[in-house]
Amino acid sequence: MTGFALFLAVFLACAVEAVEATTIVLAAGISRDWKSALLGTASALGLLGAIIAIFGPAISSLPINSLRIFVGTLLLVFGLQWIRKAILRSSGFKELHDEDQIFKEEVAAAKSVQSQNRLGEADWYAFTLSFKGVLLEGLEVAFIVLTFGSVQNDIGLASIAALSAVAIVIIAGALLRTPLSRVPENSMKFTVGIMLTAFGIFWGAEGAGAQWPGDDLSILGIIAFLVALSYGFITWLRSRKATLAIPAKAAPDFDEADSVAVLQERGWISSLKAFGYFWYDFLIGDDLTGTLMIVIALEGTNLAFHSGANAWYVLPVVVALTLFRNLWVTTQSKQAQLEKL
Repeated sequence: MTGFALFLAVFLACAVEAVEATTIVLAAGISRDWKSALLGTASALGLLGAIIAIFGPAISSLPINSLRIFVGTLLLVFGLQWIRKAILRSSGFKELHDEDQIFKEEVAAAKSVQSQNRLGEADWYAFTLSFKGVLLEGLEVAFIVLTFGSVQNDIGLASIAALSAVAIVIIAGALLRTPLSRVPENSMKFTVGIMLTAFGIFWGAEGAGAQWPGDDLSILGIIAFLVALSYGFITWLRSRKATLAIPAKAAPDFDEADSVAVLQERGWISSLKAFGYFWYDFLIGDDLTGTLMIVIALEGTNLAFHSGANAWYVLPVVVALTLFRNLWVTTQSKQAQLEKL
């Protein structure tokens, strides 16, 4: 991967996360106090920078094949979640994100809380709302920087790309004073999910000993495979949705908890538990069986390598089966939940 490709990949992935964080910062700034909201944002970005500085060298020190397997697995867990949700939204099983509605809800919640001066901060609520929102969304940004930057041995360039994406999106939102609702978030998440999953397959299998036909050019083949697979699933689910007679606005996102709301409404002990669940979801994902299938596929690829075979095809096949299984289980679950409503 060239420096430009690394920069572009990280920039696009981080820009998607920045859109959601910007909605929260805008709500805090417009309804409360801009100075406190921006200070909370800056504090969260500073903490994220420290996380990257601390964990970056540790991850980069891993042996290259172990690093590729570790990073590849995380990218697959992360990327497959984005692809699955994009497929569900495109097929009508899941509602599209409405940044305008989210913004209105955040503004209404912010206006209902009285101003408090803590630690010299004029509006503590605006500060904490921005800080928590940017930190939680930013952890995914830090993950992207650490994974791509470590494998390519250029965390500095990955960090610059991430900061550029976050800064541009936040500044655009602040100047427009409105959520970036016109940004095609589902399409962006689908694109980035394909990209993360493709690199996860490539690096994971390579770390397990597989030799890809065409070397780095095989990434293009993996991307084409994932795009074709995803559109096949979208077509299948659309026909299945028509058969099941699920209404257009079927149900809320049962599998997406609002982490910011959780931290606002619960006490510190419950918040710490929620934070632990967040890390479990972040590292393992919402499909433990699927994650185990990926780990087994990597082990199988490695065993084949030690037996003298080149099993580069194992991981792509298992990823396809994992995605199919997850989509089937999710749509079945949603149908059962709708029948109870």
